[in-house]
Amino acid sequence: MPRSLFSLRIWNLPLPVPSITLRLGTIRGMNNNNKNNSRRRTADINIKSNPRLLKLQQLVNSNAAAGWEESWKQGVTPWDLGRPTPVILHLHHTGSLPMGSVLVPGCGTGYDVVAMACPGRYVVGLDISEEAIKKAKQMSSSLPNADYFTFLKADFFSWHPTDLFDLIFDYTFFCAIEPDMRSAWAQQVQNCLKPDGELITLMYPMDDHTGGPPYKVSIEDYKEVLHPMGFKAISIVDNKFAIEVRKGREKLGRWKRAVGHSSL
Repeated sequence: MPRSLFSLRIWNLPLPVPSITLRLGTIRGMNNNNKNNSRRRTADINIKSNPRLLKLQQLVNSNAAAGWEESWKQGVTPWDLGRPTPVILHLHHTGSLPMGSVLVPGCGTGYDVVAMACPGRYVVGLDISEEAIKKAKQMSSSLPNADYFTFLKADFFSWHPTDLFDLIFDYTFFCAIEPDMRSAWAQQVQNCLKPDGELITLMYPMDDHTGGPPYKVSIEDYKEVLHPMGFKAISIVDNKFAIEVRKGREKLGRWKRAVGHSSL
């Protein structure tokens, strides 16, 4: 992945207060009184001012697969919340998630995998990092619902499941891949999902920062690659359960594919 400068507060990574350039001028620090301007902020941060940020970029941008693996080994994982995604807990507890089989690509330590797993819903967590899968298994193997989930080390883009899934959940995966890989992402989603299955996307980060990962996303970015695969949005709403530093920059999208659609 190419070298790039991160936007402030991407992935909830602690940063020193930088000089921030806004569309309407330059200010020092953060303007907490104007949330709209904050969401439109475009910030170029001197990567030398934050060793942890520089380290993550060096690891990932030098070699994607090896970089993600090394980031897990060194604990440079600022996207990891250390707990299940709040909106997933809400959907699970309110019975708003489909039952059946579920795939979580880029699952990391697997908090969301475990949170969704239950009788009637079997969840597969997939990650390219062997270290991430190792950590996920270590943390979850003795849990009471361990019979309802599994973790696999594999590259999502070349993986061929033996059975198709009723649900695919994507969060901090679409934004982690380079934008020119998004069409391949959509194709693989179609390949792995049952014809009447559902795709849930937590769209993040929805802002104007440059570079990545994470790369900025928009509703149109998803539509551009999903519509040719026959997917249409059932609903797209603000994620009111987003963690504080991501509020206003996340939307929850739910997608279904027209039965019988073919991209050929």
